[in-house]
Amino acid sequence: MQRDALVRYLDDTLRIREIADYGPQGLQIEGKAQVDKIVGTVDAHQPCVHAALERGADLLLVHHGILWGDAKPLAGSYGRLVRTFLENDLNLYAAHLPLDAHPQWGNNAELARRLGLSVIDWWADVKGTPLAVLAGYDEPLAFHALVARFEEQVGRPQLVQAEGPPMVRTVGILSGFGADKIEAAASLGCDAYVTGETSHAQYYEAANAGINLLYGGHYTSETVGVQALGGHLAQRFGVIFEFVDLPTGL
Repeated sequence: MQRDALVRYLDDTLRIREIADYGPQGLQIEGKAQVDKIVGTVDAHQPCVHAALERGADLLLVHHGILWGDAKPLAGSYGRLVRTFLENDLNLYAAHLPLDAHPQWGNNAELARRLGLSVIDWWADVKGTPLAVLAGYDEPLAFHALVARFEEQVGRPQLVQAEGPPMVRTVGILSGFGADKIEAAASLGCDAYVTGETSHAQYYEAANAGINLLYGGHYTSETVGVQALGGHLAQRFGVIFEFVDLPTGL
């Protein structure tokens, strides 16, 4: 399909122009005009680009793009990264907060779906957009069963803290870094909170708040949105989509 038509669809669907972020999202590098194959990765660094090129991608779809904050000189490793895209005519499309927030193909909505949860509400505003989901089970589920479901449907958790009730009904979910939202999740009545990464400073927050914590890892918790969105594009437009798993262990 034509790149410009695909970009227009993604921009509209993900509300790229409406959702504030830490840098410009959407088409970050323009490559070939025809897109027949899309490769998805979480990040857009050299190993990700090489994986896309090895698989014959026309467009690399990522959650973490390459444009953040102030403009950077196209020198050193950053310059080499940009040249790799340009020399191979490879498009780069990034969706950071817009993908976290999407109610159907976003990271948090997709995590809820894979865990068998129904979304009740959205919370945790970041730059004016609520990113986290408040979700629930019709019948309480043992926390250890929730952990097992995460490992089966998403990946091995990085850290589990059973500091809350053994049976859970209400769950907060925020992919990536969400350890600073533990108290907020507890105040919403969550029995468990699923997020990506933590730090030593937040370790005891779960015990203090009396809530179960599942840290899936920043990377792992943000693989699901790109997969869901890419699968949708393949189904809707007939393009080929392939997700390449390049875990960081973090």
